[in-house]
Amino acid sequence: MRLSACKSHVDTLCTASLPGTACDRARVRGLRGARGFGAGGPKRAAGFTLLEMMVVLVIAGILVSLTALTMTRNPRTDLNEEAQRLALLFESAGDEAQVRARPIAWQPLDGGFRFDLRTEDGWRPLHDDLLGPRNWEGGVTGVTIDYPGSDSHPSRVVFGTEAIDVPVQITLFSAAGRATIVGTGNGRYEVH
Repeated sequence: MRLSACKSHVDTLCTASLPGTACDRARVRGLRGARGFGAGGPKRAAGFTLLEMMVVLVIAGILVSLTALTMTRNPRTDLNEEAQRLALLFESAGDEAQVRARPIAWQPLDGGFRFDLRTEDGWRPLHDDLLGPRNWEGGVTGVTIDYPGSDSHPSRVVFGTEAIDVPVQITLFSAAGRATIVGTGNGRYEVH
């Protein structure tokens, strides 16, 4: 008689040769478990339940909606970006006036602005890709033009044909606040 060290649910040494013993029943139970059947019925298939999938989808939806809320643009940022864009256009207009040897003027309009070129017949609107008429972005509702040391408030900014010009401040207003573009007179413009 041969003894084997098979374990049953009572953890005893079993004799492998005796049919109907606890060891034999454990072996049969193990074979059934390998085929997908156990003492408690069919084995549960691997994978996710519908409820688990729904919980994951709800959590993902909440995270996406929170991300969308934080990604809405700040109106103050939009105003500053419009001021930065306009400051770069001012620098380009000053360079263009020097290249063409003709003054160029910037004039705010209702809902936008345009650049004009001084000709023998007077001021004519520019219609090129860079300095053509544009609509306001960033929620701009108003503009003021100030020359430091002067009490006048002109309706346009003139970029001369010389590299050195008069310092100027252009303030853009919106519901979110204001942004000021400062021209130092050397052809460069900064947003404050």
